[in-house]
Amino acid sequence: MESIIIIKEVTLNDIEQLQKIGKKTFHETFSESNSEENMKKYLEEGFAKEKLTTELNNKDSKFYFAILNHETIGYLKVNFGVSQTELKDNKALEIERIYVSKEFHGKKVGQLLYNKAIQVAKKKNMEYVWLGVWEQNLRAIRFYQKNGFVEFDKHIFKLGNEEQTDIMMKLKL
Repeated sequence: MESIIIIKEVTLNDIEQLQKIGKKTFHETFSESNSEENMKKYLEEGFAKEKLTTELNNKDSKFYFAILNHETIGYLKVNFGVSQTELKDNKALEIERIYVSKEFHGKKVGQLLYNKAIQVAKKKNMEYVWLGVWEQNLRAIRFYQKNGFVEFDKHIFKLGNEEQTDIMMKLKL
């Protein structure tokens, strides 16, 4: 029997699970390309319980888990309005994060989370979806291009004491 991946909205009761999958997937994705010191600092600050609690309580941000056989294997974070990290356009939804555990790469989990983001954007009558993706994360860039996103700008993302360039991409709905 084939297992089904469930997409579930994250609540405050899920904070430890969110912290765990967030740290795990960020580390898997970026640890090879960044210093141990910068990674440690980002993981501690970016996934602190206080920060995640604030984000989960924000009505203009939503998190979703991808769950397979009761195991969280990925997650999505979307932002609207003033909660967006940059554009803050009321006609746009920002995909801030889509992360999937390494052992599930290539198994369409990211696509399911992406599809959820598009579903949320359409339900809220957004005109477009945008995101920032690290210029060296070629796998993610290809994924978004395959889904119709086009580059429209760049911005700086700080990881510890290092400045990195993110490519900003947009999809008109």
